[in-house]
Amino acid sequence: MRNGIVGLTVAFAMGVTMASASAGVDNWPSYRGPHFNGHADVEGLPTEWSETKNVKWKTEIHGKAWSSPVIWGDQIWMTTATADGKVLSGVCVDRDSGKIVYDEVLFNIAEPQFCIAKNSYASPSPVIEEGRVYLNWGSPGTACIDTKTMKVLWTRDDLKCNHFRAPGSSPVLYKNLLILTMDGSDYQYAIALDKNTGKTVWRQDRTHDYADIDPKTGMPKADGDFRKGFATPLIITVDGKDQLISPAAKAVHALDPMTGKPIWYAMYNEHSPSSNPLFYDGLVIVKTGWGKAGIVAVKPTGSGNVTDTHVAWSIKSNSGNAKKPSAVIVDGLMYMVSDQGGIATCLDAKTGDEVWKTRLGGKEYSASVLYAGGLLYFFSEEGEATVVKPGRDFNKVAENKLDEGLMASPAVAGKALFLRTKTHLYRIEN
Repeated sequence: MRNGIVGLTVAFAMGVTMASASAGVDNWPSYRGPHFNGHADVEGLPTEWSETKNVKWKTEIHGKAWSSPVIWGDQIWMTTATADGKVLSGVCVDRDSGKIVYDEVLFNIAEPQFCIAKNSYASPSPVIEEGRVYLNWGSPGTACIDTKTMKVLWTRDDLKCNHFRAPGSSPVLYKNLLILTMDGSDYQYAIALDKNTGKTVWRQDRTHDYADIDPKTGMPKADGDFRKGFATPLIITVDGKDQLISPAAKAVHALDPMTGKPIWYAMYNEHSPSSNPLFYDGLVIVKTGWGKAGIVAVKPTGSGNVTDTHVAWSIKSNSGNAKKPSAVIVDGLMYMVSDQGGIATCLDAKTGDEVWKTRLGGKEYSASVLYAGGLLYFFSEEGEATVVKPGRDFNKVAENKLDEGLMASPAVAGKALFLRTKTHLYRIEN
């Protein structure tokens, strides 16, 4: 992800200075890591583990929650929720011992929105920086906590959005802003809060045509799926100016992250995008969501509707395309795993051409792919984990198994993997 053409680079979403100076190998500030692309700058991670091997500690986490752990210093933070969505809590675990050091209810919800069985009421992952962690449950609530005193600094519970099948988009830190994505069946917008006060700085409604007319009847489609999304935005820099890449149903948008002002957008047919976008060699690569499970690569140098002018390549449908798990790019190759069937696919990131495809262990996948120590890690919902060496040929290194599988994405700090399964948080280390 470092090889960008001149004038096109990735800008760390927590601010270039802080992320590069402080995130390092000991912190995992967002659900996709310090570089927001699933890459961990470490060596010596374990390739083999089980319930009885290479487990330093294992801590039960209450509730039903798919949010991924974030790490800063000796703290690991997660959100959780009761299965009915009425009680939303923040949890902090000591990194060395695995002991829970903070477990507090932050919001009580009298009438929770609907949630499908595959999702949870605590799926958005926190984001963390020195001294503060930001916890988000979508429209039901957002909270900022001082990580030294454990005091709640501010909360918001007034952001309207019917997530329709429960929330999924994680917050993004950018300079003094906390940016949230609210793509629901009723409202669709991005909003930036002052990270110090929680007050709204800007709000930008989606501007594209959702084209949700049923071609058979000529009537609007009533299903809210065609307007909602779950993806987490990415900050990039294009010709010295930052862009917030924000996938939505039917289109991916680029906004000015300081003001929310639209820059460009590209249309596609799919809805409910869940995985985060990637940026490689001058291309924004977006998995377009549900429907035909497409992928689109866009040159981020245009303005307005760039669908017909700046799309470098696209894939309309592929059995290996991932709807939920985020992909990684290593040395020009893009690696992903399908939600169903466990089909791992390698694509050429510059052209979209398929390099290889194979079936892994595990029937279903939600966790995003991790690249660390020169290896790829894939985690299934059933507990299987496959370690693969990247390259133009499929090369499996190891297979592992835990009692429960991952809905959350893995985190890395030091020489340890931190895996949140459906019931526990593990520290896996040689």
